[in-house]
Amino acid sequence: LSGGEQQRVAIARAVANAPRVLLADEPTGNLDPHTADHVFKALTQLVRATRVAMLIATHNMDLAARMDRRVSLQDGHVIELD
Repeated sequence: LSGGEQQRVAIARAVANAPRVLLADEPTGNLDPHTADHVFKALTQLVRATRVAMLIATHNMDLAARMDRRVSLQDGHVIELD
């Protein structure tokens, strides 16, 4: 399976038990930008359709900018981002 296909399978497994919160650590970290965009769009559609809360940890600021709410951990403090 390609990297994008592997990520989609991991997402499907994660939501199979209908969780209230979906935790994702760098869900697009090992993907090329095009595939990462497809995976992120799939995650977004899933969250909106199922009303599952999603918490993503990422270093990708372009991805973070597309979130409804953003926070950062700085010097041990959680900082709300605009």
